[in-house]
Amino acid sequence: MSEVLSQSQIDALLSSMRSGDNVEQAEDKQPEKKYRKYDFTTPRKFTKDRIKMLNGIFENYTRVVSSRLNAQLRTACEVEVESIEEQKFYEFNNALTEGDVLAMVNVTIQSREPGGAVMEGPDPVMVYLSTSTALGMMDRLMGGDGEIDRGIASDYVYTNLELQLYEHLIKDIIGLMGASWENYAPVSFEYERTEVNPTLVQLLNLDETVVLVDMKMQFSNSEGRMSVVLPSSVLTSVFGEVNRESMGRKVASEDHSEEIFDNLRDSNLEIIAQLGETSLTLSDVYHLSVGDVVDLGRPKDSPVFLQIGGYQWFTGRIGTHKKNMAIKIDEVCYSAEQRSE
Repeated sequence: MSEVLSQSQIDALLSSMRSGDNVEQAEDKQPEKKYRKYDFTTPRKFTKDRIKMLNGIFENYTRVVSSRLNAQLRTACEVEVESIEEQKFYEFNNALTEGDVLAMVNVTIQSREPGGAVMEGPDPVMVYLSTSTALGMMDRLMGGDGEIDRGIASDYVYTNLELQLYEHLIKDIIGLMGASWENYAPVSFEYERTEVNPTLVQLLNLDETVVLVDMKMQFSNSEGRMSVVLPSSVLTSVFGEVNRESMGRKVASEDHSEEIFDNLRDSNLEIIAQLGETSLTLSDVYHLSVGDVVDLGRPKDSPVFLQIGGYQWFTGRIGTHKKNMAIKIDEVCYSAEQRSE
């Protein structure tokens, strides 16, 4: 049985005949889809929503850091988040060299509940500045132009003076990190120490799950990289506090909802009944007297509009109730278009 061509294959064949190309070549030009391998033996610990939340936090953080570095280094600096991904610590640790320097950061989580306990992160957060980036920032801090020497060796060792300048820079950068978490949980970050050769020290278990935040730093004459390593133990504690905060706000809103509605039920609300409207000149208004009739251009049995807050919410008919003027509601104006008429 001969193969039946689909409509898309027929269109591709006709197109190739017009252009003189081969159909197979046209199909080869289509980019091959690439899929990231997923290791089912080590499933992800954090959901996409948590990663998205971290992305928003560090987007705010990069804006704050950009402003601070602009003022501190007296040069244009743009910092942006390049990627946030979950991985094993050994993947980050294997990429380090003997000359790299890591800043160790203590994390403190304060509960917002009255008398809430203060909890410190079980593992330190790590902040990494590439050597060329750090040296360029130090040069700018000392009055230079911040030009990065591309010939810096991978095993470059910081001098004592450079380590002091590095500590001064990194303390300022780390101190700004806590403000980005305020909308979620009261978390503070404090510089602890500098690890000069992190490859010789076991900072975390190599199989520990971490979230690596990579940021790109763009200066007027150079660019660099900054990374923040967030251990899973720290994030688990922080997310636990975020969940408690969310539940607390939900319970609080539910507890006060009835009280709020009770207060609203007892409040006074002005309702205006409008039969119609017309325009008069100032001279006509000046000469109005008792017994004069103003024509509204509407029949006497026309519906009356009930206005609340300047918007039409109901229509009704004029009548009496217990010898008082009253309006019987005929229709409720649900849509915004009806209310704005």
